[in-house]
Order: sequence, then C-alpha cells, then structure tokens
Amino acid sequence: MNQLLLKLWRACPTGEVRIEKVADLLELSRKQTTRKMKKWEEDGFLTFSPGKGRGHLSQIEWKVNVEESFEKEAMNRMEHEPMESLSAYFTYDWSPDTRHRLMDLFAARFGYSREGRDKLIIPRRHLFRSFHPLEAADAQSAHLVANLYNRLVSITEMGECLPELAHSWDELPDRLRLYLRKDVRFHDGSTMKAEDVQHCLEKMGKHPIYRELWIPVEDITIPGPLIIEIHHPAGCSYVLQMLSMMCASIYKETAEGPVGTGCFYLGEDTFDKTVLLAFRDHFRERPLLDSVEFVKVEPDFPVHYQSQMEDPASIEVESDSGFGIVVMNAYRDSAIRHKDVRTYLHHILARHRDRIVDFHPRITPIRGGCLKGHEVNPDLPEVPRPEFESPLIIRATGYTTDSTRWLQQVFDEEEVPYEVRWFTFDEVVTNHPRALESDLFIHGEIFEENEDLSFYHFLINGYSPLHPVLKPLGEWKERLDVYRQTPFKEWRALHEENERKLMEDSLMIPLYHVKRAIPFSTDLMNIHIRHFGYVDFSKMWVRPGAEA
Repeated sequence: MNQLLLKLWRACPTGEVRIEKVADLLELSRKQTTRKMKKWEEDGFLTFSPGKGRGHLSQIEWKVNVEESFEKEAMNRMEHEPMESLSAYFTYDWSPDTRHRLMDLFAARFGYSREGRDKLIIPRRHLFRSFHPLEAADAQSAHLVANLYNRLVSITEMGECLPELAHSWDELPDRLRLYLRKDVRFHDGSTMKAEDVQHCLEKMGKHPIYRELWIPVEDITIPGPLIIEIHHPAGCSYVLQMLSMMCASIYKETAEGPVGTGCFYLGEDTFDKTVLLAFRDHFRERPLLDSVEFVKVEPDFPVHYQSQMEDPASIEVESDSGFGIVVMNAYRDSAIRHKDVRTYLHHILARHRDRIVDFHPRITPIRGGCLKGHEVNPDLPEVPRPEFESPLIIRATGYTTDSTRWLQQVFDEEEVPYEVRWFTFDEVVTNHPRALESDLFIHGEIFEENEDLSFYHFLINGYSPLHPVLKPLGEWKERLDVYRQTPFKEWRALHEENERKLMEDSLMIPLYHVKRAIPFSTDLMNIHIRHFGYVDFSKMWVRPGAEA
C-alpha cells in the first residue's frame, strides 16, 4: 500500500490533469512523479498518458478503486499484524467513512486479551518522557513510576501513612528511624539493602528540583542492618509523608538504567510500544495481569479499558483530572509586576470564567479555590483600566490550546493587547528559562493522591509553575518555612490561608476543575483510581467465563 497512490486517487479522478499539479500534490519533482505514474501503471492501478508538449494536459484513467483495495488490505493486516505496527496506517489519506471503519477495527484489538497470557493493551497518545523517579515531571510518566518502583511508605487520600518498603518506623523529635523489609528484590534479582535506600534519598535531597523539600534534613545514616535514620535537628513535620512521593521511589542504578522493586518491570520501550511485565518476585504479591502494553495511537484516539469478549457491557468510572489556573509572573520586568495590572486582569478573567466551557466541555468553572471544599472569594479592590504600553506575553503549549483560545477571546473583547508564544511541553513542564519569559499562562495541575501533601509540593517543588513566581518574593519564603514546624494534620489551615493570599495578590487565578469518565468493560474487575487519577494496574483482573 502506497500513501502517495491513495492521495492521488482521492485528489484526481479519471480525466485530464496537469503533471505540475500532480507533482505538487505528491511533493515530488516532475521527473519523480512521471516515474511513479509509470510504476503504478505497470502495477495495474491506472493508465497514464503524459501530455505532449508545453501546455498539453496529461490523462489519468483509473483501473482500480484504490481506497477500496487498500481498505481491504489494511483490515487484513489489522487482524494479523502486531498492534504497534498498525497506527502507521492512520497517517494515510482515507475518506472519513473508511477511516472510521478502520479505527473501529483497530480499537477492537485494545483492551484485555488472554492469548496464552493475561494482557491489557492500552492506547498511548504520547511517548513517556522518563521512567526515572526524579525526572518524571508529568502525570503520565509518574503513573508509570508508580508501577515500576515502590516507596518506603504510602499515603492515603485521608493522610494516613502505611508501610511499604519500610514495615515500621519511629518518629523522634530530631530524626525518623525506618525499619526496612527483609529480602525485597529489585527487578535484576539483587536484594535491597539499606545502602540502596540511603543512596536514593541522598540523590533526591541534592536534586535541584527537590532539594528545597530536603532543607530540614541534615544527614541520612545506617545505624544497623536494614535500618535508616533521617536526621532533622531543627524539626521537619512532613519527613514521613515526603517519603510517600513518587520522587522518593527506591531504585538501584545499573548500567542499563535504574531498576525498581515495583509490581511491574519495564520489558520494552520503543517509539511504537511500551511494555510492562509482571514482577513475579514482588515483596507483596505479583500482579494478576501478566503484562500491560501501551501502543502508540493518534492524539485523538479514544482511551477505553475493555476486554475482547463479544459485545461486553460497559461502565464509566469517573477520575479526577485536576484543575486549571492562570499564573501571573509577578517577578518579570514588565507591566505584570504591578499589582494593579494583575488585579485588573483578575477581574476581567473572573467575569468571563464561566464561558471557558465553550472551549473545553469536560471542565467545570471554579467558583472558589483549587482546594476541595475551600470557598475563596478574595477581596479585590476595583482598579481603573491600566495603560498597556506593550502587549502581554501569553505562554501556550499543546495541552492548553483550548483554554488559551478562551484567554485570547477575553483579551480581544476587553481590548487588552497580547502576543501568544508557543512552547514545547518539555519546556513548559521543566520551567525552561525561555518559557519563563512570559507574563501569564494557563497551567493544568493534577495532584498525586493526598491533597494536603500535594498542595505543599505544588508550592515548593522546582517543576511547579508557582516556584519561579514565589521564590523571588521574600514573604513567601517565610510563609513556606512555617510548614516545617506545623504538624501535618494542621496543614489545611495553612493551605487555605496561602491559597487566599495567592488569589488576593493575583498571582494565581483558579479557572476550572476537570474530570474524565473512563469507559471500562464490566468484566474488568478490581478497578481502583490511584496516583494522579490513573488506574492501579497491580490488582486489576478479568473474571474468566465458565468453561463449557
């Protein structure tokens, strides 16, 4: 199947045509085009009569319905070829009806399959950025980290810390002592030692993104076999909770990269496919699935967790996909550094906020703050319209396209001058210096699992969009320092006070909450939404049908 031939068939019916037009269509030279036409004629697809002399038209007569022929071939391949090779066929110039039929056939191969192994095949729209716990800055990569590695402890939505790689611990005024499980194996077969844990925690403490979290920690020692002590002489109220975060995952450095202790290990990672395989020696229990495969699809492909049984019933499981905010870069040497400018923009954005659903139908505009149950109505003074001597720079990236369109419409209607600058996802998620040269932008955030821990991390970690905004402001250093001496159970009041301050200073303007409804076949069992609103693969299984 040749993409150029299908493109020609769709664009040029039987009849006269200029060879220059065909060459432009196929993005080839005239000589290359003539060669192609002769080859397709030899293959029996068409008859081609080149025009004689300048200004004379060529003639195409089609012998085969190319799209119909190619569709039959593509359908046959989709039933027999490996999944990862099939997405290439959707780059062809199909008619909408053909594309829809092929998409349905392709989608039917996703989901649960028991062909010798219990396998879940999931569409993957984008490459995973990283599998390293310290570099997984986006939610999709962090979800993979959750399956490949374990933490010393885990934390529930309600804030309770539970044993994981550490089976118990002692919380002392100046240190935290953790007792590690025995005979925990890494994916390479080696046994986890206290030195492995010490290495991971020390590396996290020195990492430029996370070192502010570790400022209270002065030393990490090994007082005995399988014992770790984290020393914080001046106090650190969140040291235990911090160990539950994805970035605090425990791993072992090898020549092939880090290996973890998680319920799955990385079996394959290519442009077309990523495969997780069950780790049979997991210290708790191996997963019921044998493998989870993520296969590359087009960005608009629907995600559906299904089985491959005939006509399975389906249910929708609602998942929290976080919230959206406008961030204003008060540190920039531009009009945005002036509070009256930010307050004016805050007023007009709040006035138009309900209309954002016209651009992004899966969201709900925020009436209060980002924190659940926290209603914030900041007391914003009325300010006159400021004079804008130069356009405001709006930062935009792929996932904020729709909400940026809403922002542009608001500024157009309010006659606020602006310029949109586009950045890659990597530049935005890592706070690249170039991406920081903007006045305001829309950011989408999704918390890991526990809101209180995640909100503090959102304020302080180096990947956060608020970090470069708050760091130059001395008042915020003092505000964040208070967390270290405040018991974790009392953090909620600090969060609410700081969220109100962010809104009153118009540094952060909450826009929307977003949820997604994920379809699941009813025979997929034990579905739990865990880290970052994703499904926990470790306990998932399919109820087998009764044998005849």
